[in-house]
Amino acid sequence: MQRFAVWIERLKGNLNLLRDYASLLGGSAGRLVLSLAYFVSIANGLSVGDFGLFATASATGIVLSRIAGFGFVSPLYRVATVRRRLVGTYTAGLIVAFILSLPLVAIAAAGFYVAFFEGEMSIGAFAAVVLAEVVFWRALEVVVIVNNGLERFMRGAIIVIAGSAIRAVAAVGFVMIGDGSLVQWALAYAGANAIAAGFAVIAYYPRQRLHLRPTLYLARWRDSVSVASAEIIFYLQSELDKLLVLSLGGPQMAGIYAILMRLIDLTALPIRSFNTMVVQKLMRTPEWLTQWRIRWGIEAAVAAVSVAGLAFLGGFLHVFPTALGKNVAEAAPLVLLALLVPAFRNLVEYESELLYARGRTGIRAMILAVVGLIKAALLIVLLRAAPQTETWIFGLNGLFLVLWIVSAAATYAAFDWTGPRVARSAARLTPAQQPGE
Repeated sequence: MQRFAVWIERLKGNLNLLRDYASLLGGSAGRLVLSLAYFVSIANGLSVGDFGLFATASATGIVLSRIAGFGFVSPLYRVATVRRRLVGTYTAGLIVAFILSLPLVAIAAAGFYVAFFEGEMSIGAFAAVVLAEVVFWRALEVVVIVNNGLERFMRGAIIVIAGSAIRAVAAVGFVMIGDGSLVQWALAYAGANAIAAGFAVIAYYPRQRLHLRPTLYLARWRDSVSVASAEIIFYLQSELDKLLVLSLGGPQMAGIYAILMRLIDLTALPIRSFNTMVVQKLMRTPEWLTQWRIRWGIEAAVAAVSVAGLAFLGGFLHVFPTALGKNVAEAAPLVLLALLVPAFRNLVEYESELLYARGRTGIRAMILAVVGLIKAALLIVLLRAAPQTETWIFGLNGLFLVLWIVSAAATYAAFDWTGPRVARSAARLTPAQQPGE
């Protein structure tokens, strides 16, 4: 009877896990459809060159959004996961950290503009896109992160779908009644993101009294800064390719590359939902993933899903190259050339999340920095050695293979390393500890 009871309990836990993942996946599926509508509208509503500039400016805004708040989203998420009654207290801390970080964000944004966009894109359009990413969409992401920490996955899915729907409506409206200019789209994009953020905060943020407790925040500053550094480095190495292609190849090549990478990004949506579940499971059961059989099984599954997604998309575009519009048709023949890129790219992201769940944020930042430097160096070599678009797009498979090898070797070495400081960090993450700070 006891064995039967254990089996029933385990089955119940697995069913709950599947239910939560289905909720997250539902959000990803909804976002996938809406993101596709949004992408097709903008990719064809703007010229290829303007789309390249917009996508690169958006990527820059995503990097800058990780400076905003100095990484204090991480302690807020951990609190939502294991100490729920402190969500209001840590929300107040995040608001203060965000305000204090804004001057640094502005200085960094000015540096990016001068280095990559001056003379190619108006400062007003650039500022509107950065504002949309740093302030508005990041606020929506925080609401989703907190709800996921509270295991309110369905709410998180609704927020993601609603936010994506609002952006898609703005994109379709721009194509129908807009003048096709980058400035007008940048303003419409900022407005759509502002509406989405307002909806998320008002409708779904947990109702707790905001209470400032600086002593708690000071105890978490090291973790916050480590996470912020890792996030900045991760997104910088993830988006650096767009900046390099823009600076070395110009807006037209950047547009083709941005279209291709946007199609590859669509394959990552179900993987990111899976990463959320993995992080929470590791936070609650740190002994999970100790067996290499499980590790390689998960890595193989992530790779297979990623490749299958791009193969389906590339095959569809091979048969119907203009199905997503004339601008996307220019990149359609290149999709299958980069077939392995999403597998290695998504695996690097997955491995980074493992270290975050383990509490090894400093090591995570170092690994991502190394991966980013290798990626930049190899991409520069590739772009100069293979000026033909088809050749260097195919070469991206080997580039991302190298990145995955470096990431996997370093990640699992760090994952298995134990020491007194790491042990104390892991202990702080376990839900068994009561909120007595």
